[in-house]
Amino acid sequence: MKIIDWYIIKKYLSTFVVMILLFIPIGVMVDMAEKIDKFKENEVPAGAILNYYLDFTWYFGNLLFPIFLFLAVIWFTSKLANNTEIIALLSSGISFSRFLRPYFISAGVVALFSFFSGMFIVPKSNSSYNAFHYKYINKKSERQTKNLYKQINPKEYIFVSSYDPIRKSAKNFTLEHFEENLMTFKIQASSIRWVDKDSVFRLSAYSKRTFADEGEIYLRKSRLDTLFDFKIDDLSPVNYKAETLTFSPLNEFIEKEREGGSVMINSHLLVRHKRWSLPFSAFVLTLIGVSVSSFKRRGGMGVNLAFGISLGFLFIFFDKIFSVLVNKSNFSPFLGAWLPIVIFGVLAIFLLRRARR
Repeated sequence: MKIIDWYIIKKYLSTFVVMILLFIPIGVMVDMAEKIDKFKENEVPAGAILNYYLDFTWYFGNLLFPIFLFLAVIWFTSKLANNTEIIALLSSGISFSRFLRPYFISAGVVALFSFFSGMFIVPKSNSSYNAFHYKYINKKSERQTKNLYKQINPKEYIFVSSYDPIRKSAKNFTLEHFEENLMTFKIQASSIRWVDKDSVFRLSAYSKRTFADEGEIYLRKSRLDTLFDFKIDDLSPVNYKAETLTFSPLNEFIEKEREGGSVMINSHLLVRHKRWSLPFSAFVLTLIGVSVSSFKRRGGMGVNLAFGISLGFLFIFFDKIFSVLVNKSNFSPFLGAWLPIVIFGVLAIFLLRRARR
């Protein structure tokens, strides 16, 4: 049986790679056809376009990973079934569960690759991909810039009425410091700007009110250079910030955003949960793929492929629906990431029982 195991593992992984190499160039060509006018209109440099499509490769591959996996499993399993190789194996006394073993080993290899690429490679590509998209294609603001209120640590809160990320400056700055729920001092300034040359914050029309038992102490200055316990970009990170961070920085960023009371905390948590849930989809989709294509049926491989493509897009559809629920409501990020896996896991068990009959 070891020869058969290696044969199935080799076929699984090689077909999966072929699907990636086949569909990613198609995705690149379709995307280029859609954006070619934007490239011309905005006079995008050729080097920037080339780098964009290198990043797009990882973005597109990660997005349609379930489709590639599904098609790979259904394609070569249908070929085995059409050649009556599966019937011959099962007739020789091998159980269906034993027949699934090399499939799950292969799914484990794909899941590990998906996990490590999702944690360490795709985030870096996402950063460049999104930056290019907002600079040349979308041109909408990639972050919130009006009426920003944040908690920067357990004792301090800041507010600005407007923020300019390009100039690294903000208007109508306020910082409030609390000790045991009592405000001890309040800083205000008409503007705050980060000065890279001196590595300091420059405050204009600065004032500080200190509240003490003996009364208030009021201090004013036309300008003050100082340091605070936050970075200027902390005022409003880009909307896709979580998607661009690798494992440890993502955890640190989420904790910081949670402490700061970010309105996007659910979106950030969803990104983290998806990085864990997506690799598990390899096992669920593999089980479904084998269950629907391991026996001959009318219409042959074409019917199996059509069914596989439909289920693959249905999986992506469910994934997107739950993502929207998380981003637009108080729906749990954990459920948003894992419910599609659970739903399709139940479907996989149902199809497996039918295949065993």
